[in-house]
Amino acid sequence: MSHPTPYPVRLADEITRQLGQLADHLSHLPPPQAAQVIARVLDPDTGVLGGVTHLVATGSVFAKDQAERGALPAEVWLALGRASNELGDITLDLDEHKDTLQRVGALPATTAAKPPAPAPLVVRRRR
Repeated sequence: MSHPTPYPVRLADEITRQLGQLADHLSHLPPPQAAQVIARVLDPDTGVLGGVTHLVATGSVFAKDQAERGALPAEVWLALGRASNELGDITLDLDEHKDTLQRVGALPATTAAKPPAPAPLVVRRRR
């Protein structure tokens, strides 16, 4: 007899499925609604990206404990810690643009008489 899948594993599978659905919806939304969704996803406190960052950080703490006990190689802990730090940095970088996305999301869905001027797609990153 096989063991039933534990609830947290089913939950992870369901979240992954729903993220795929959200990405599918996002590609079909009008620009203001897409901007609203992206702004919510990127919110560092209540958004998906902040949640994933917290989840990876929690996984890093687990992996550290397991590595100290010899149950996991230290490389697993180090990789999760590095991923957590990088996601944290990315979350902070993207948080700078949340207000802009929220403003775009608040615009009416009607097309403007004059389209906005195109912006350059290459921007140098500050460090």
